[in-house]
Amino acid sequence: MLDSASGYEGDAYPPYNIERLDDNQYRITMAVAGFNKDEFKIEVKEQMLVVSGTKKPDEKERVFLHRSIAARSFERRFQLADHVEVEGADFADGLLHIDLVRNLPERMKPRTVSIGSSPKQIEASTSV
Repeated sequence: MLDSASGYEGDAYPPYNIERLDDNQYRITMAVAGFNKDEFKIEVKEQMLVVSGTKKPDEKERVFLHRSIAARSFERRFQLADHVEVEGADFADGLLHIDLVRNLPERMKPRTVSIGSSPKQIEASTSV
């Protein structure tokens, strides 16, 4: 479904899962705690899905005694396979879900051919 995925600056942030929901539906789930819905940008250009998050600066300065929750901007790219399209996205509980669907053209779907069902050949008549 996905040919490859690459992260921004070679790191693994944010972590993500790719799951198969059924034969033609998939979901990418990214763990993006600390972001708001309006801080994401999801773009599809040709067969590249680009997901980015730009963290807005805090209006008030905060003093952390310990900080391990990442709150930095990111960009992650996914190379989509042929006939895979982004169906929609949702954000809840610190998780960004991107739903994908594979739409195969009719000519590429498997089909069963019955024996004896080959088309009859019609002979052309030659009248002069």
